[in-house]
Amino acid sequence: MSIGCCSSLQGSGTTVQEMLCSNVSQALLESNTNDSACRTVSVGFPITMMVTGLVGNSLALILVSISYRRKENRRKKSFLLCIGSLALTDLFGQLLTSPIVISVYRAGRKWENIDTDGCLCSFFGVCMTTFGLCALFLASAMAIERAMAITNPHWYSNHMKTSVTKQILAVMFLLVLLFALLPIAGVGEYQKQWPGTWCFISTGDSKVPGNTIFAVTFAALGIFSLLVTLSCNVMTIRGLIIRCKTKSGASQASKQWERLTTETVIQLMGIMCVLLICWSPLLVLMLRMIYNRMSSHECGLSSTSTNSRTLDCNFFLTAIRLASLNQILDPWVYLLLREILLRKFCIVANAVSNCSTEDQKGT
Repeated sequence: MSIGCCSSLQGSGTTVQEMLCSNVSQALLESNTNDSACRTVSVGFPITMMVTGLVGNSLALILVSISYRRKENRRKKSFLLCIGSLALTDLFGQLLTSPIVISVYRAGRKWENIDTDGCLCSFFGVCMTTFGLCALFLASAMAIERAMAITNPHWYSNHMKTSVTKQILAVMFLLVLLFALLPIAGVGEYQKQWPGTWCFISTGDSKVPGNTIFAVTFAALGIFSLLVTLSCNVMTIRGLIIRCKTKSGASQASKQWERLTTETVIQLMGIMCVLLICWSPLLVLMLRMIYNRMSSHECGLSSTSTNSRTLDCNFFLTAIRLASLNQILDPWVYLLLREILLRKFCIVANAVSNCSTEDQKGT
């Protein structure tokens, strides 16, 4: 169509011809970008994620509260505190961010209509950074707690008290919050991200003091947390299998230990898969965008509408949705699925487990 435009202007000045053709081409490109964005984003995503997240985390908090009050669960109180903190973190993360996203969608995806001075964008970015890192650190804390309980139970029973757990959790929340507030103090920046419905750490503006360091630190802390969680869960699985083999026999206590081992191993494998699927894309893509000096807020600009960058923009939106999905899946993989599904699944798993007895294999 731009060729037709140029041919129809023969006889006119070259400058006017080029300007008009350039404007038409730019308008068509922006129209295609907007049409693509409309097909990619939908208000149904934040609404669905908010409702399911509230239901799952509320159920988890209720179950944790009931279990924490039982006297027979005194040895599990540190672990229950971590699970309760994770459910509370995910719940507040949904409550503080999802309504803002829904409001922006109702305003026609125009952030400026609900945030004239930019303060809401900074608040949104602080929430995203705080609750995202807290969820990752809590997963690492639970992995470390489980690894110590299995590999060194005597030290764990003598030193791991609920008061120590509470202090560790409080310090962790405080440090993460202070880190998230650095852009407010002038180190780093939170920017509106494509398609204009959320704010997060800027990955492309190197002119802002400390912005690159802040973004790289967030991604590095997230990747480090994932590695700690995975390594500790592998240690726990290895320790469980070793203890299961030493306790193998026909006694009731041995069978109960075998069942508990199988349930825990399956749960840990599920936790590792969920964490990797939900967080790895975002953290790796952030490092790539920092290296390329590209930010998601540039995605709507025609000057950056190359194929590779358009792919990064769509992938970045999908990656942040996956990270948000982790807030919904956390209560299920840590608590609810264990209570509802794992024991039924273990009937089949025990039949092929190396720790199973001959009677169990026959069943």
